[in-house]
Amino acid sequence: MATMFQRLALSVLFTLTCLHAQPKQQDKQGPLPTQGPAARMAAQPIFNNNCASCHKNTMSSADPNVLRENNAPSTDTLAQMSPESIYLALTTGKMAQQAKNLSDGQKRLLAEFFGGRPLGTTESGDSKSMTNHCAANPQLGNPSAGVSWDGWGNDLMNTRFQPAKAAGLTPDQVSKLKLKWAFGLPNGAETYGQPTIVNGRVFIGDDNSFIYSLDAASGCVYWSFQAEAQVRTAMVVGPISGHGSTKYATYFGDRKANVYAVDAHTGELLWKRNLDQRVLSHITGSPVLHDGRLYVGVAGSEEVASGDPHYPCCIYRGSLSAVDANTGKVIWKSYTIPEEPKPTKINSIGTQLWAPAGASIWSAPTIDTKSKAIYVSTGNAFTEPAAKTSDAIVAFDMKTGKMLWWYQGVENDASPQGCNGPRRGEQCPEKPGPDWDFANSPILKTLPNGKRVLIAAHKGGGVVAIDPDKKGALLWKVDLADGPVGAGGQIMWGGAADDQNVYYSLQSGGVAALNLADGKKSWFTKLDPAPAEPGRRPRRGQTAAVTAIPGVVFSGGWDGVLHALSTVDGHSLWEYNTAQEYKTVNGVQAKGGSLGDPGPVIVGGMLYVGSGYIGTGNGMPGNVLLAFGAE
Repeated sequence: MATMFQRLALSVLFTLTCLHAQPKQQDKQGPLPTQGPAARMAAQPIFNNNCASCHKNTMSSADPNVLRENNAPSTDTLAQMSPESIYLALTTGKMAQQAKNLSDGQKRLLAEFFGGRPLGTTESGDSKSMTNHCAANPQLGNPSAGVSWDGWGNDLMNTRFQPAKAAGLTPDQVSKLKLKWAFGLPNGAETYGQPTIVNGRVFIGDDNSFIYSLDAASGCVYWSFQAEAQVRTAMVVGPISGHGSTKYATYFGDRKANVYAVDAHTGELLWKRNLDQRVLSHITGSPVLHDGRLYVGVAGSEEVASGDPHYPCCIYRGSLSAVDANTGKVIWKSYTIPEEPKPTKINSIGTQLWAPAGASIWSAPTIDTKSKAIYVSTGNAFTEPAAKTSDAIVAFDMKTGKMLWWYQGVENDASPQGCNGPRRGEQCPEKPGPDWDFANSPILKTLPNGKRVLIAAHKGGGVVAIDPDKKGALLWKVDLADGPVGAGGQIMWGGAADDQNVYYSLQSGGVAALNLADGKKSWFTKLDPAPAEPGRRPRRGQTAAVTAIPGVVFSGGWDGVLHALSTVDGHSLWEYNTAQEYKTVNGVQAKGGSLGDPGPVIVGGMLYVGSGYIGTGNGMPGNVLLAFGAE
């Protein structure tokens, strides 16, 4: 399962080679798109029509000497370059002659394709170009001392629940929420990052590779930092040592599988570590910090490249790494598919195929301090037979990284690209799977009787509860699918749990509450989409992660509307349509759009939510962070 930049244009990345002179391609269909999925898709025919065989992927052949024939950089190497350096090579540098028949727009698409972010964002995204700088930058206090929402799930168990004292909002107050300020993300199309709130500061990343530190009360900006690629993870703030006077760091990952530590007070880089150099590898799930270690999962979009017969499908395996939070040193790295890929067959045009592959980790790991274990959710397989650890919940030993056990929720889900249409490639299984990843973090809860449950949901709409103390033995499972499950999936980015229920939003439009003990449905609230613009269809569905506080569960939709529902019976308490233009505190032109991935966070009487998401559902773009408070 892949989204946005990762999914829509990467299907031919590994076949990119030396650019050969070809007629320009764009004029037949008008100007090239400049942002969003359409821009990514436009890169595909440029690759297909203008590339030969110089810049191969390092695994494109069983022959290790394949890249030595012309000494051209591999696609993995190109993916570590900035879009500016690639664009320079195509216009005035070493590749200018080979690229002379490409238009400037095509060169830009190629540069952004490999570079992982739009061109020209360095200057516009820098906080120095913004208004409303904070008058002072006091030292950051102990992140654990005050109320906060730190990381994706707000706790090690990924419950996405904020207790009453930290929330500072009652159900009655939620109905009185009003917009306090809006912060614009320069030139953004998607508000990827879920905000982290620590010590009165907001930390958020964007799709142009910047992260920002803001004042939580006013939205004034303290600093910005530019990563190598887009940042869609939530951040975690915690202690760090060995870096002079710096006491606390902000940790996060990017689309090129880099994990970073920056000074939480100043935004200065402390260390950076790449966890997987392959061009289709990404960190999309937020790092989790515990006892001096970061636990980081890596996802891969290799399946979308598999439809190209020139691509050596498939060698990517999901991985989980334990990283020293002070230094960035990798303590251990374990794969979700233990078996290394091996050559299987050669297709009709001579491309070597491989297996096994798949089982990405798209979400934040869950920490079990009692059992000293780490739980991750995995995605579909790319090759058949599907690995037993694909579409699964997998447990690893916290100290060593050894795989302890797994529970597979969907069997035989080998689903590479290009296998469901009339033209099936040779990489396709006889019966392709439904692509029903477990895309959300497992939720660990303890019931009133002391029994522990580990709960997760897959894209098909199935929710499972397993026993973490009995090697993942099944406790209950529920199917929430309402009719056929489309390509976008039924349950995507995550549920939330209080002491009674677990809550999931549904692509079919609504929120369901399931009893933690037995999975029985406590209630279901259907959410109809907001009226659409003239000539457009209403944007139905709820796939963003939900968030809970005592008495209230929040869910955002593709229509841009954020809903607050009562956890007692699901009735509506409040709603707000974020899909509109805003006057921002930092002087950046901004608007809201779809709510499709990160959920809202609630801290100290304020609610924060980013608006704008395109994803795989053709959602509405947007580039704004909104802060609400009760009047």
